[in-house]
Amino acid sequence: MNLTFSRVSLGFGDEPVLADIDLEVAAGEFVVLLGPSGCGKTTMLRLAGGALAPGRGIVRSAFARAAVVTQTPRLLKWMDALDNAAFGMKAAGVPRGERRDRARAILLRLGLADADLAKKPARLSGGMAQRVALARALAIEPDLILMDEPFAALEAGLRRRLQDLVRAETERLRAAALFVTHDVTEAVSVASRIVLLSRRPARIVADIANAPARDAAEAFEAAAALLRRPDAAAAINAGGGGEIDL
Repeated sequence: MNLTFSRVSLGFGDEPVLADIDLEVAAGEFVVLLGPSGCGKTTMLRLAGGALAPGRGIVRSAFARAAVVTQTPRLLKWMDALDNAAFGMKAAGVPRGERRDRARAILLRLGLADADLAKKPARLSGGMAQRVALARALAIEPDLILMDEPFAALEAGLRRRLQDLVRAETERLRAAALFVTHDVTEAVSVASRIVLLSRRPARIVADIANAPARDAAEAFEAAAALLRRPDAAAAINAGGGGEIDL
């Protein structure tokens, strides 16, 4: 199975956002879109999920179940953590007992305690709420997971733990992942491939195989090495706004 962008271009009004994007994401790959803020990464994610249509070119997905995780958990405030995590399965018609059992198992794998499962969103920390949102996405057993800077608002230690957890869960499901970030250390920590985008209108500057960094020190070394590449420098210095973070 594949997600394919073929010669995709898109603009909003008179502003071009994407230019001639060719990209293929296969089952089992963890592909990171890395580029400056505002370059069009989220637009590519919305195209992948079918929320936008390209202005030119074709986006095709052979995946049957896509899940989305964003920077904001967007939990339902009147439901506890367990029911929030099970909510996607309810829409799919999974019986109540089964969906609660599946949601509980995933939440525990993601590091929540049994006592946390009955808490409403107002009583959850930011990291706990994001884990519930991640569990909600994983509980439907997606074959394609679309993630838009899901850990950007979290402190560094928790961010690293969740990066490892989401990679492990993606591998468990044998799913494809398309992950948006402008943080180089995050990219080298999770990706099996890093797709480097230029500033607007975004073009693919490089498509780089990557072995995920095993710890913070290795991540910083890998990030520094990536930023020394001429194609990375070209992406950062091309016209337009935005930044790539180390």
